[in-house]
Amino acid sequence: MEIFGNIESCVKEWTDLTLDYKQLESTHKVYQEKLQELSKFQSDCISQIRHQRYRLGLIAKALKRQKPDDEDDEERLECLSKDVEKRKFQLNEIEDDLPRESGLYLKIILGTVNVNILDKAARFKYKDEYEKFKLVLNLIALVLSVINLITNQRVFDLLFMFLTVWYYCTLTIRESILKVNGSKIKGWWRLHHFISTVVGGVMLTWPDGTPYQGFRQQLMWFHVYISCLQYLQFRYQQGCLYRLKALGDRHNMDITIEGFHSWMWRGLTFLLPFLYIGYGFQCYNSYKLYKLSFVEGATWQIPALSLLFLTLFLGNTITTSLVIPQKIKDRVKLKYRYVPLNKYLWSHSKRRARKITHSDSTRSSITGTDKLTPEEQEMIAELSKLTSQDHTKHVSFSEEEEIIGGGTDEESRENSDWKGENENTKTDMKKNE
Repeated sequence: MEIFGNIESCVKEWTDLTLDYKQLESTHKVYQEKLQELSKFQSDCISQIRHQRYRLGLIAKALKRQKPDDEDDEERLECLSKDVEKRKFQLNEIEDDLPRESGLYLKIILGTVNVNILDKAARFKYKDEYEKFKLVLNLIALVLSVINLITNQRVFDLLFMFLTVWYYCTLTIRESILKVNGSKIKGWWRLHHFISTVVGGVMLTWPDGTPYQGFRQQLMWFHVYISCLQYLQFRYQQGCLYRLKALGDRHNMDITIEGFHSWMWRGLTFLLPFLYIGYGFQCYNSYKLYKLSFVEGATWQIPALSLLFLTLFLGNTITTSLVIPQKIKDRVKLKYRYVPLNKYLWSHSKRRARKITHSDSTRSSITGTDKLTPEEQEMIAELSKLTSQDHTKHVSFSEEEEIIGGGTDEESRENSDWKGENENTKTDMKKNE
């Protein structure tokens, strides 16, 4: 730090600093004006989104009541329904960049504090910190569980239970903040963490005694297994999410979870048996606690924990099991991207014209020969009809693929096979001519 030798140098430095301060005041004034403009733009966007959703709801209800008179009306109705679904997806993408109101849980814990993170880089940093927090605390819980298996000290048991309560309580708060900022975690997996917080709190108040010692060893083995399983899930899910986000198939604010989701279908299916073993362990914990509730000296914590473990077992098993048939049923599913409106709207008249033109050209090219026998002409007419139907399906798929941004590898292979068969058919027809 520079030391000023006399009063004159101090006065000169103060004068220069005053000029810099005036510049700071000017910059701060512009900053306040931009903040007001930002707030106004945010309010306008939120209002327009509500208006869009209201009118989309009216259009969707009107479409459900429509009864098409012919194939043309049926086609237009189907295309318009797809456009409505795509617009809904667009609105969700726009809404991710706008501030959202905190939920009831955050309002109770934090009050009316604004937890919206508008900077995307800051959002991703907060999400990464959440993932690291889960990983570190999971490893600490594993170490404490092993220590409790080796030793039988009440202080380590209480420390482990307090860590469980604090971990899940903190997890629910962080997940609520992530949800406000666009994360898609919802449903049972959020409720699972709230129930786990209650389980830790009840365990913390369970006094030492014969029933507790009868369940203690099983509880620690259960946490060792769950900690190892969650670590494996975290490592594999993190890599899977990274690849899917790079391909644009997952949201940037998606996080790892304890269960099984449809996007884990490829590469993580082998974990399903281990997940069900963990769920069975929860059911066994519930059964053991139920038997202990009849032992002399049993307290209210035992039946309460039995009911909580049974709830976790049922919720995890049902939620995970529902993913499997849903994934099998929805193997071929449209994936909508956030693109400008003029990139994805269906051009109904152009689409019909393309189909009609190609159908006419195909018929004329195949049946335009007089040198074939009646049997050959009949066979060619039947083949032309089948080829026209296949091509209609292919044109429809190609347009969807162009609008959406590409299909799956399996669909691409099917299209290439169709093209090869169609080219071979045309070559054979020319040879016959």
